[in-house]
Amino acid sequence: MSEARLVLESTLTCPACGAAKLETMPTDACQYFYECTGCHTLLRPKAGDCCVFCSYGSIPCPPIQASGQGASCCR
Repeated sequence: MSEARLVLESTLTCPACGAAKLETMPTDACQYFYECTGCHTLLRPKAGDCCVFCSYGSIPCPPIQASGQGASCCR
């Protein structure tokens, strides 16, 4: 999959309060932390996920989109 076809926006949904916000994902790094805009809970990736977008987003991060589900983008 070419980079031009990657989806770069994902809706993050807070598991604590349910607040959802459309965010632009970084293409060159994993985002390990995200502060919920509703309740200010600090979100961290779930065990086995590489970033908050893979754990709480509507679309997985660009490196996972490019390499497929089950891949790891961050080492």
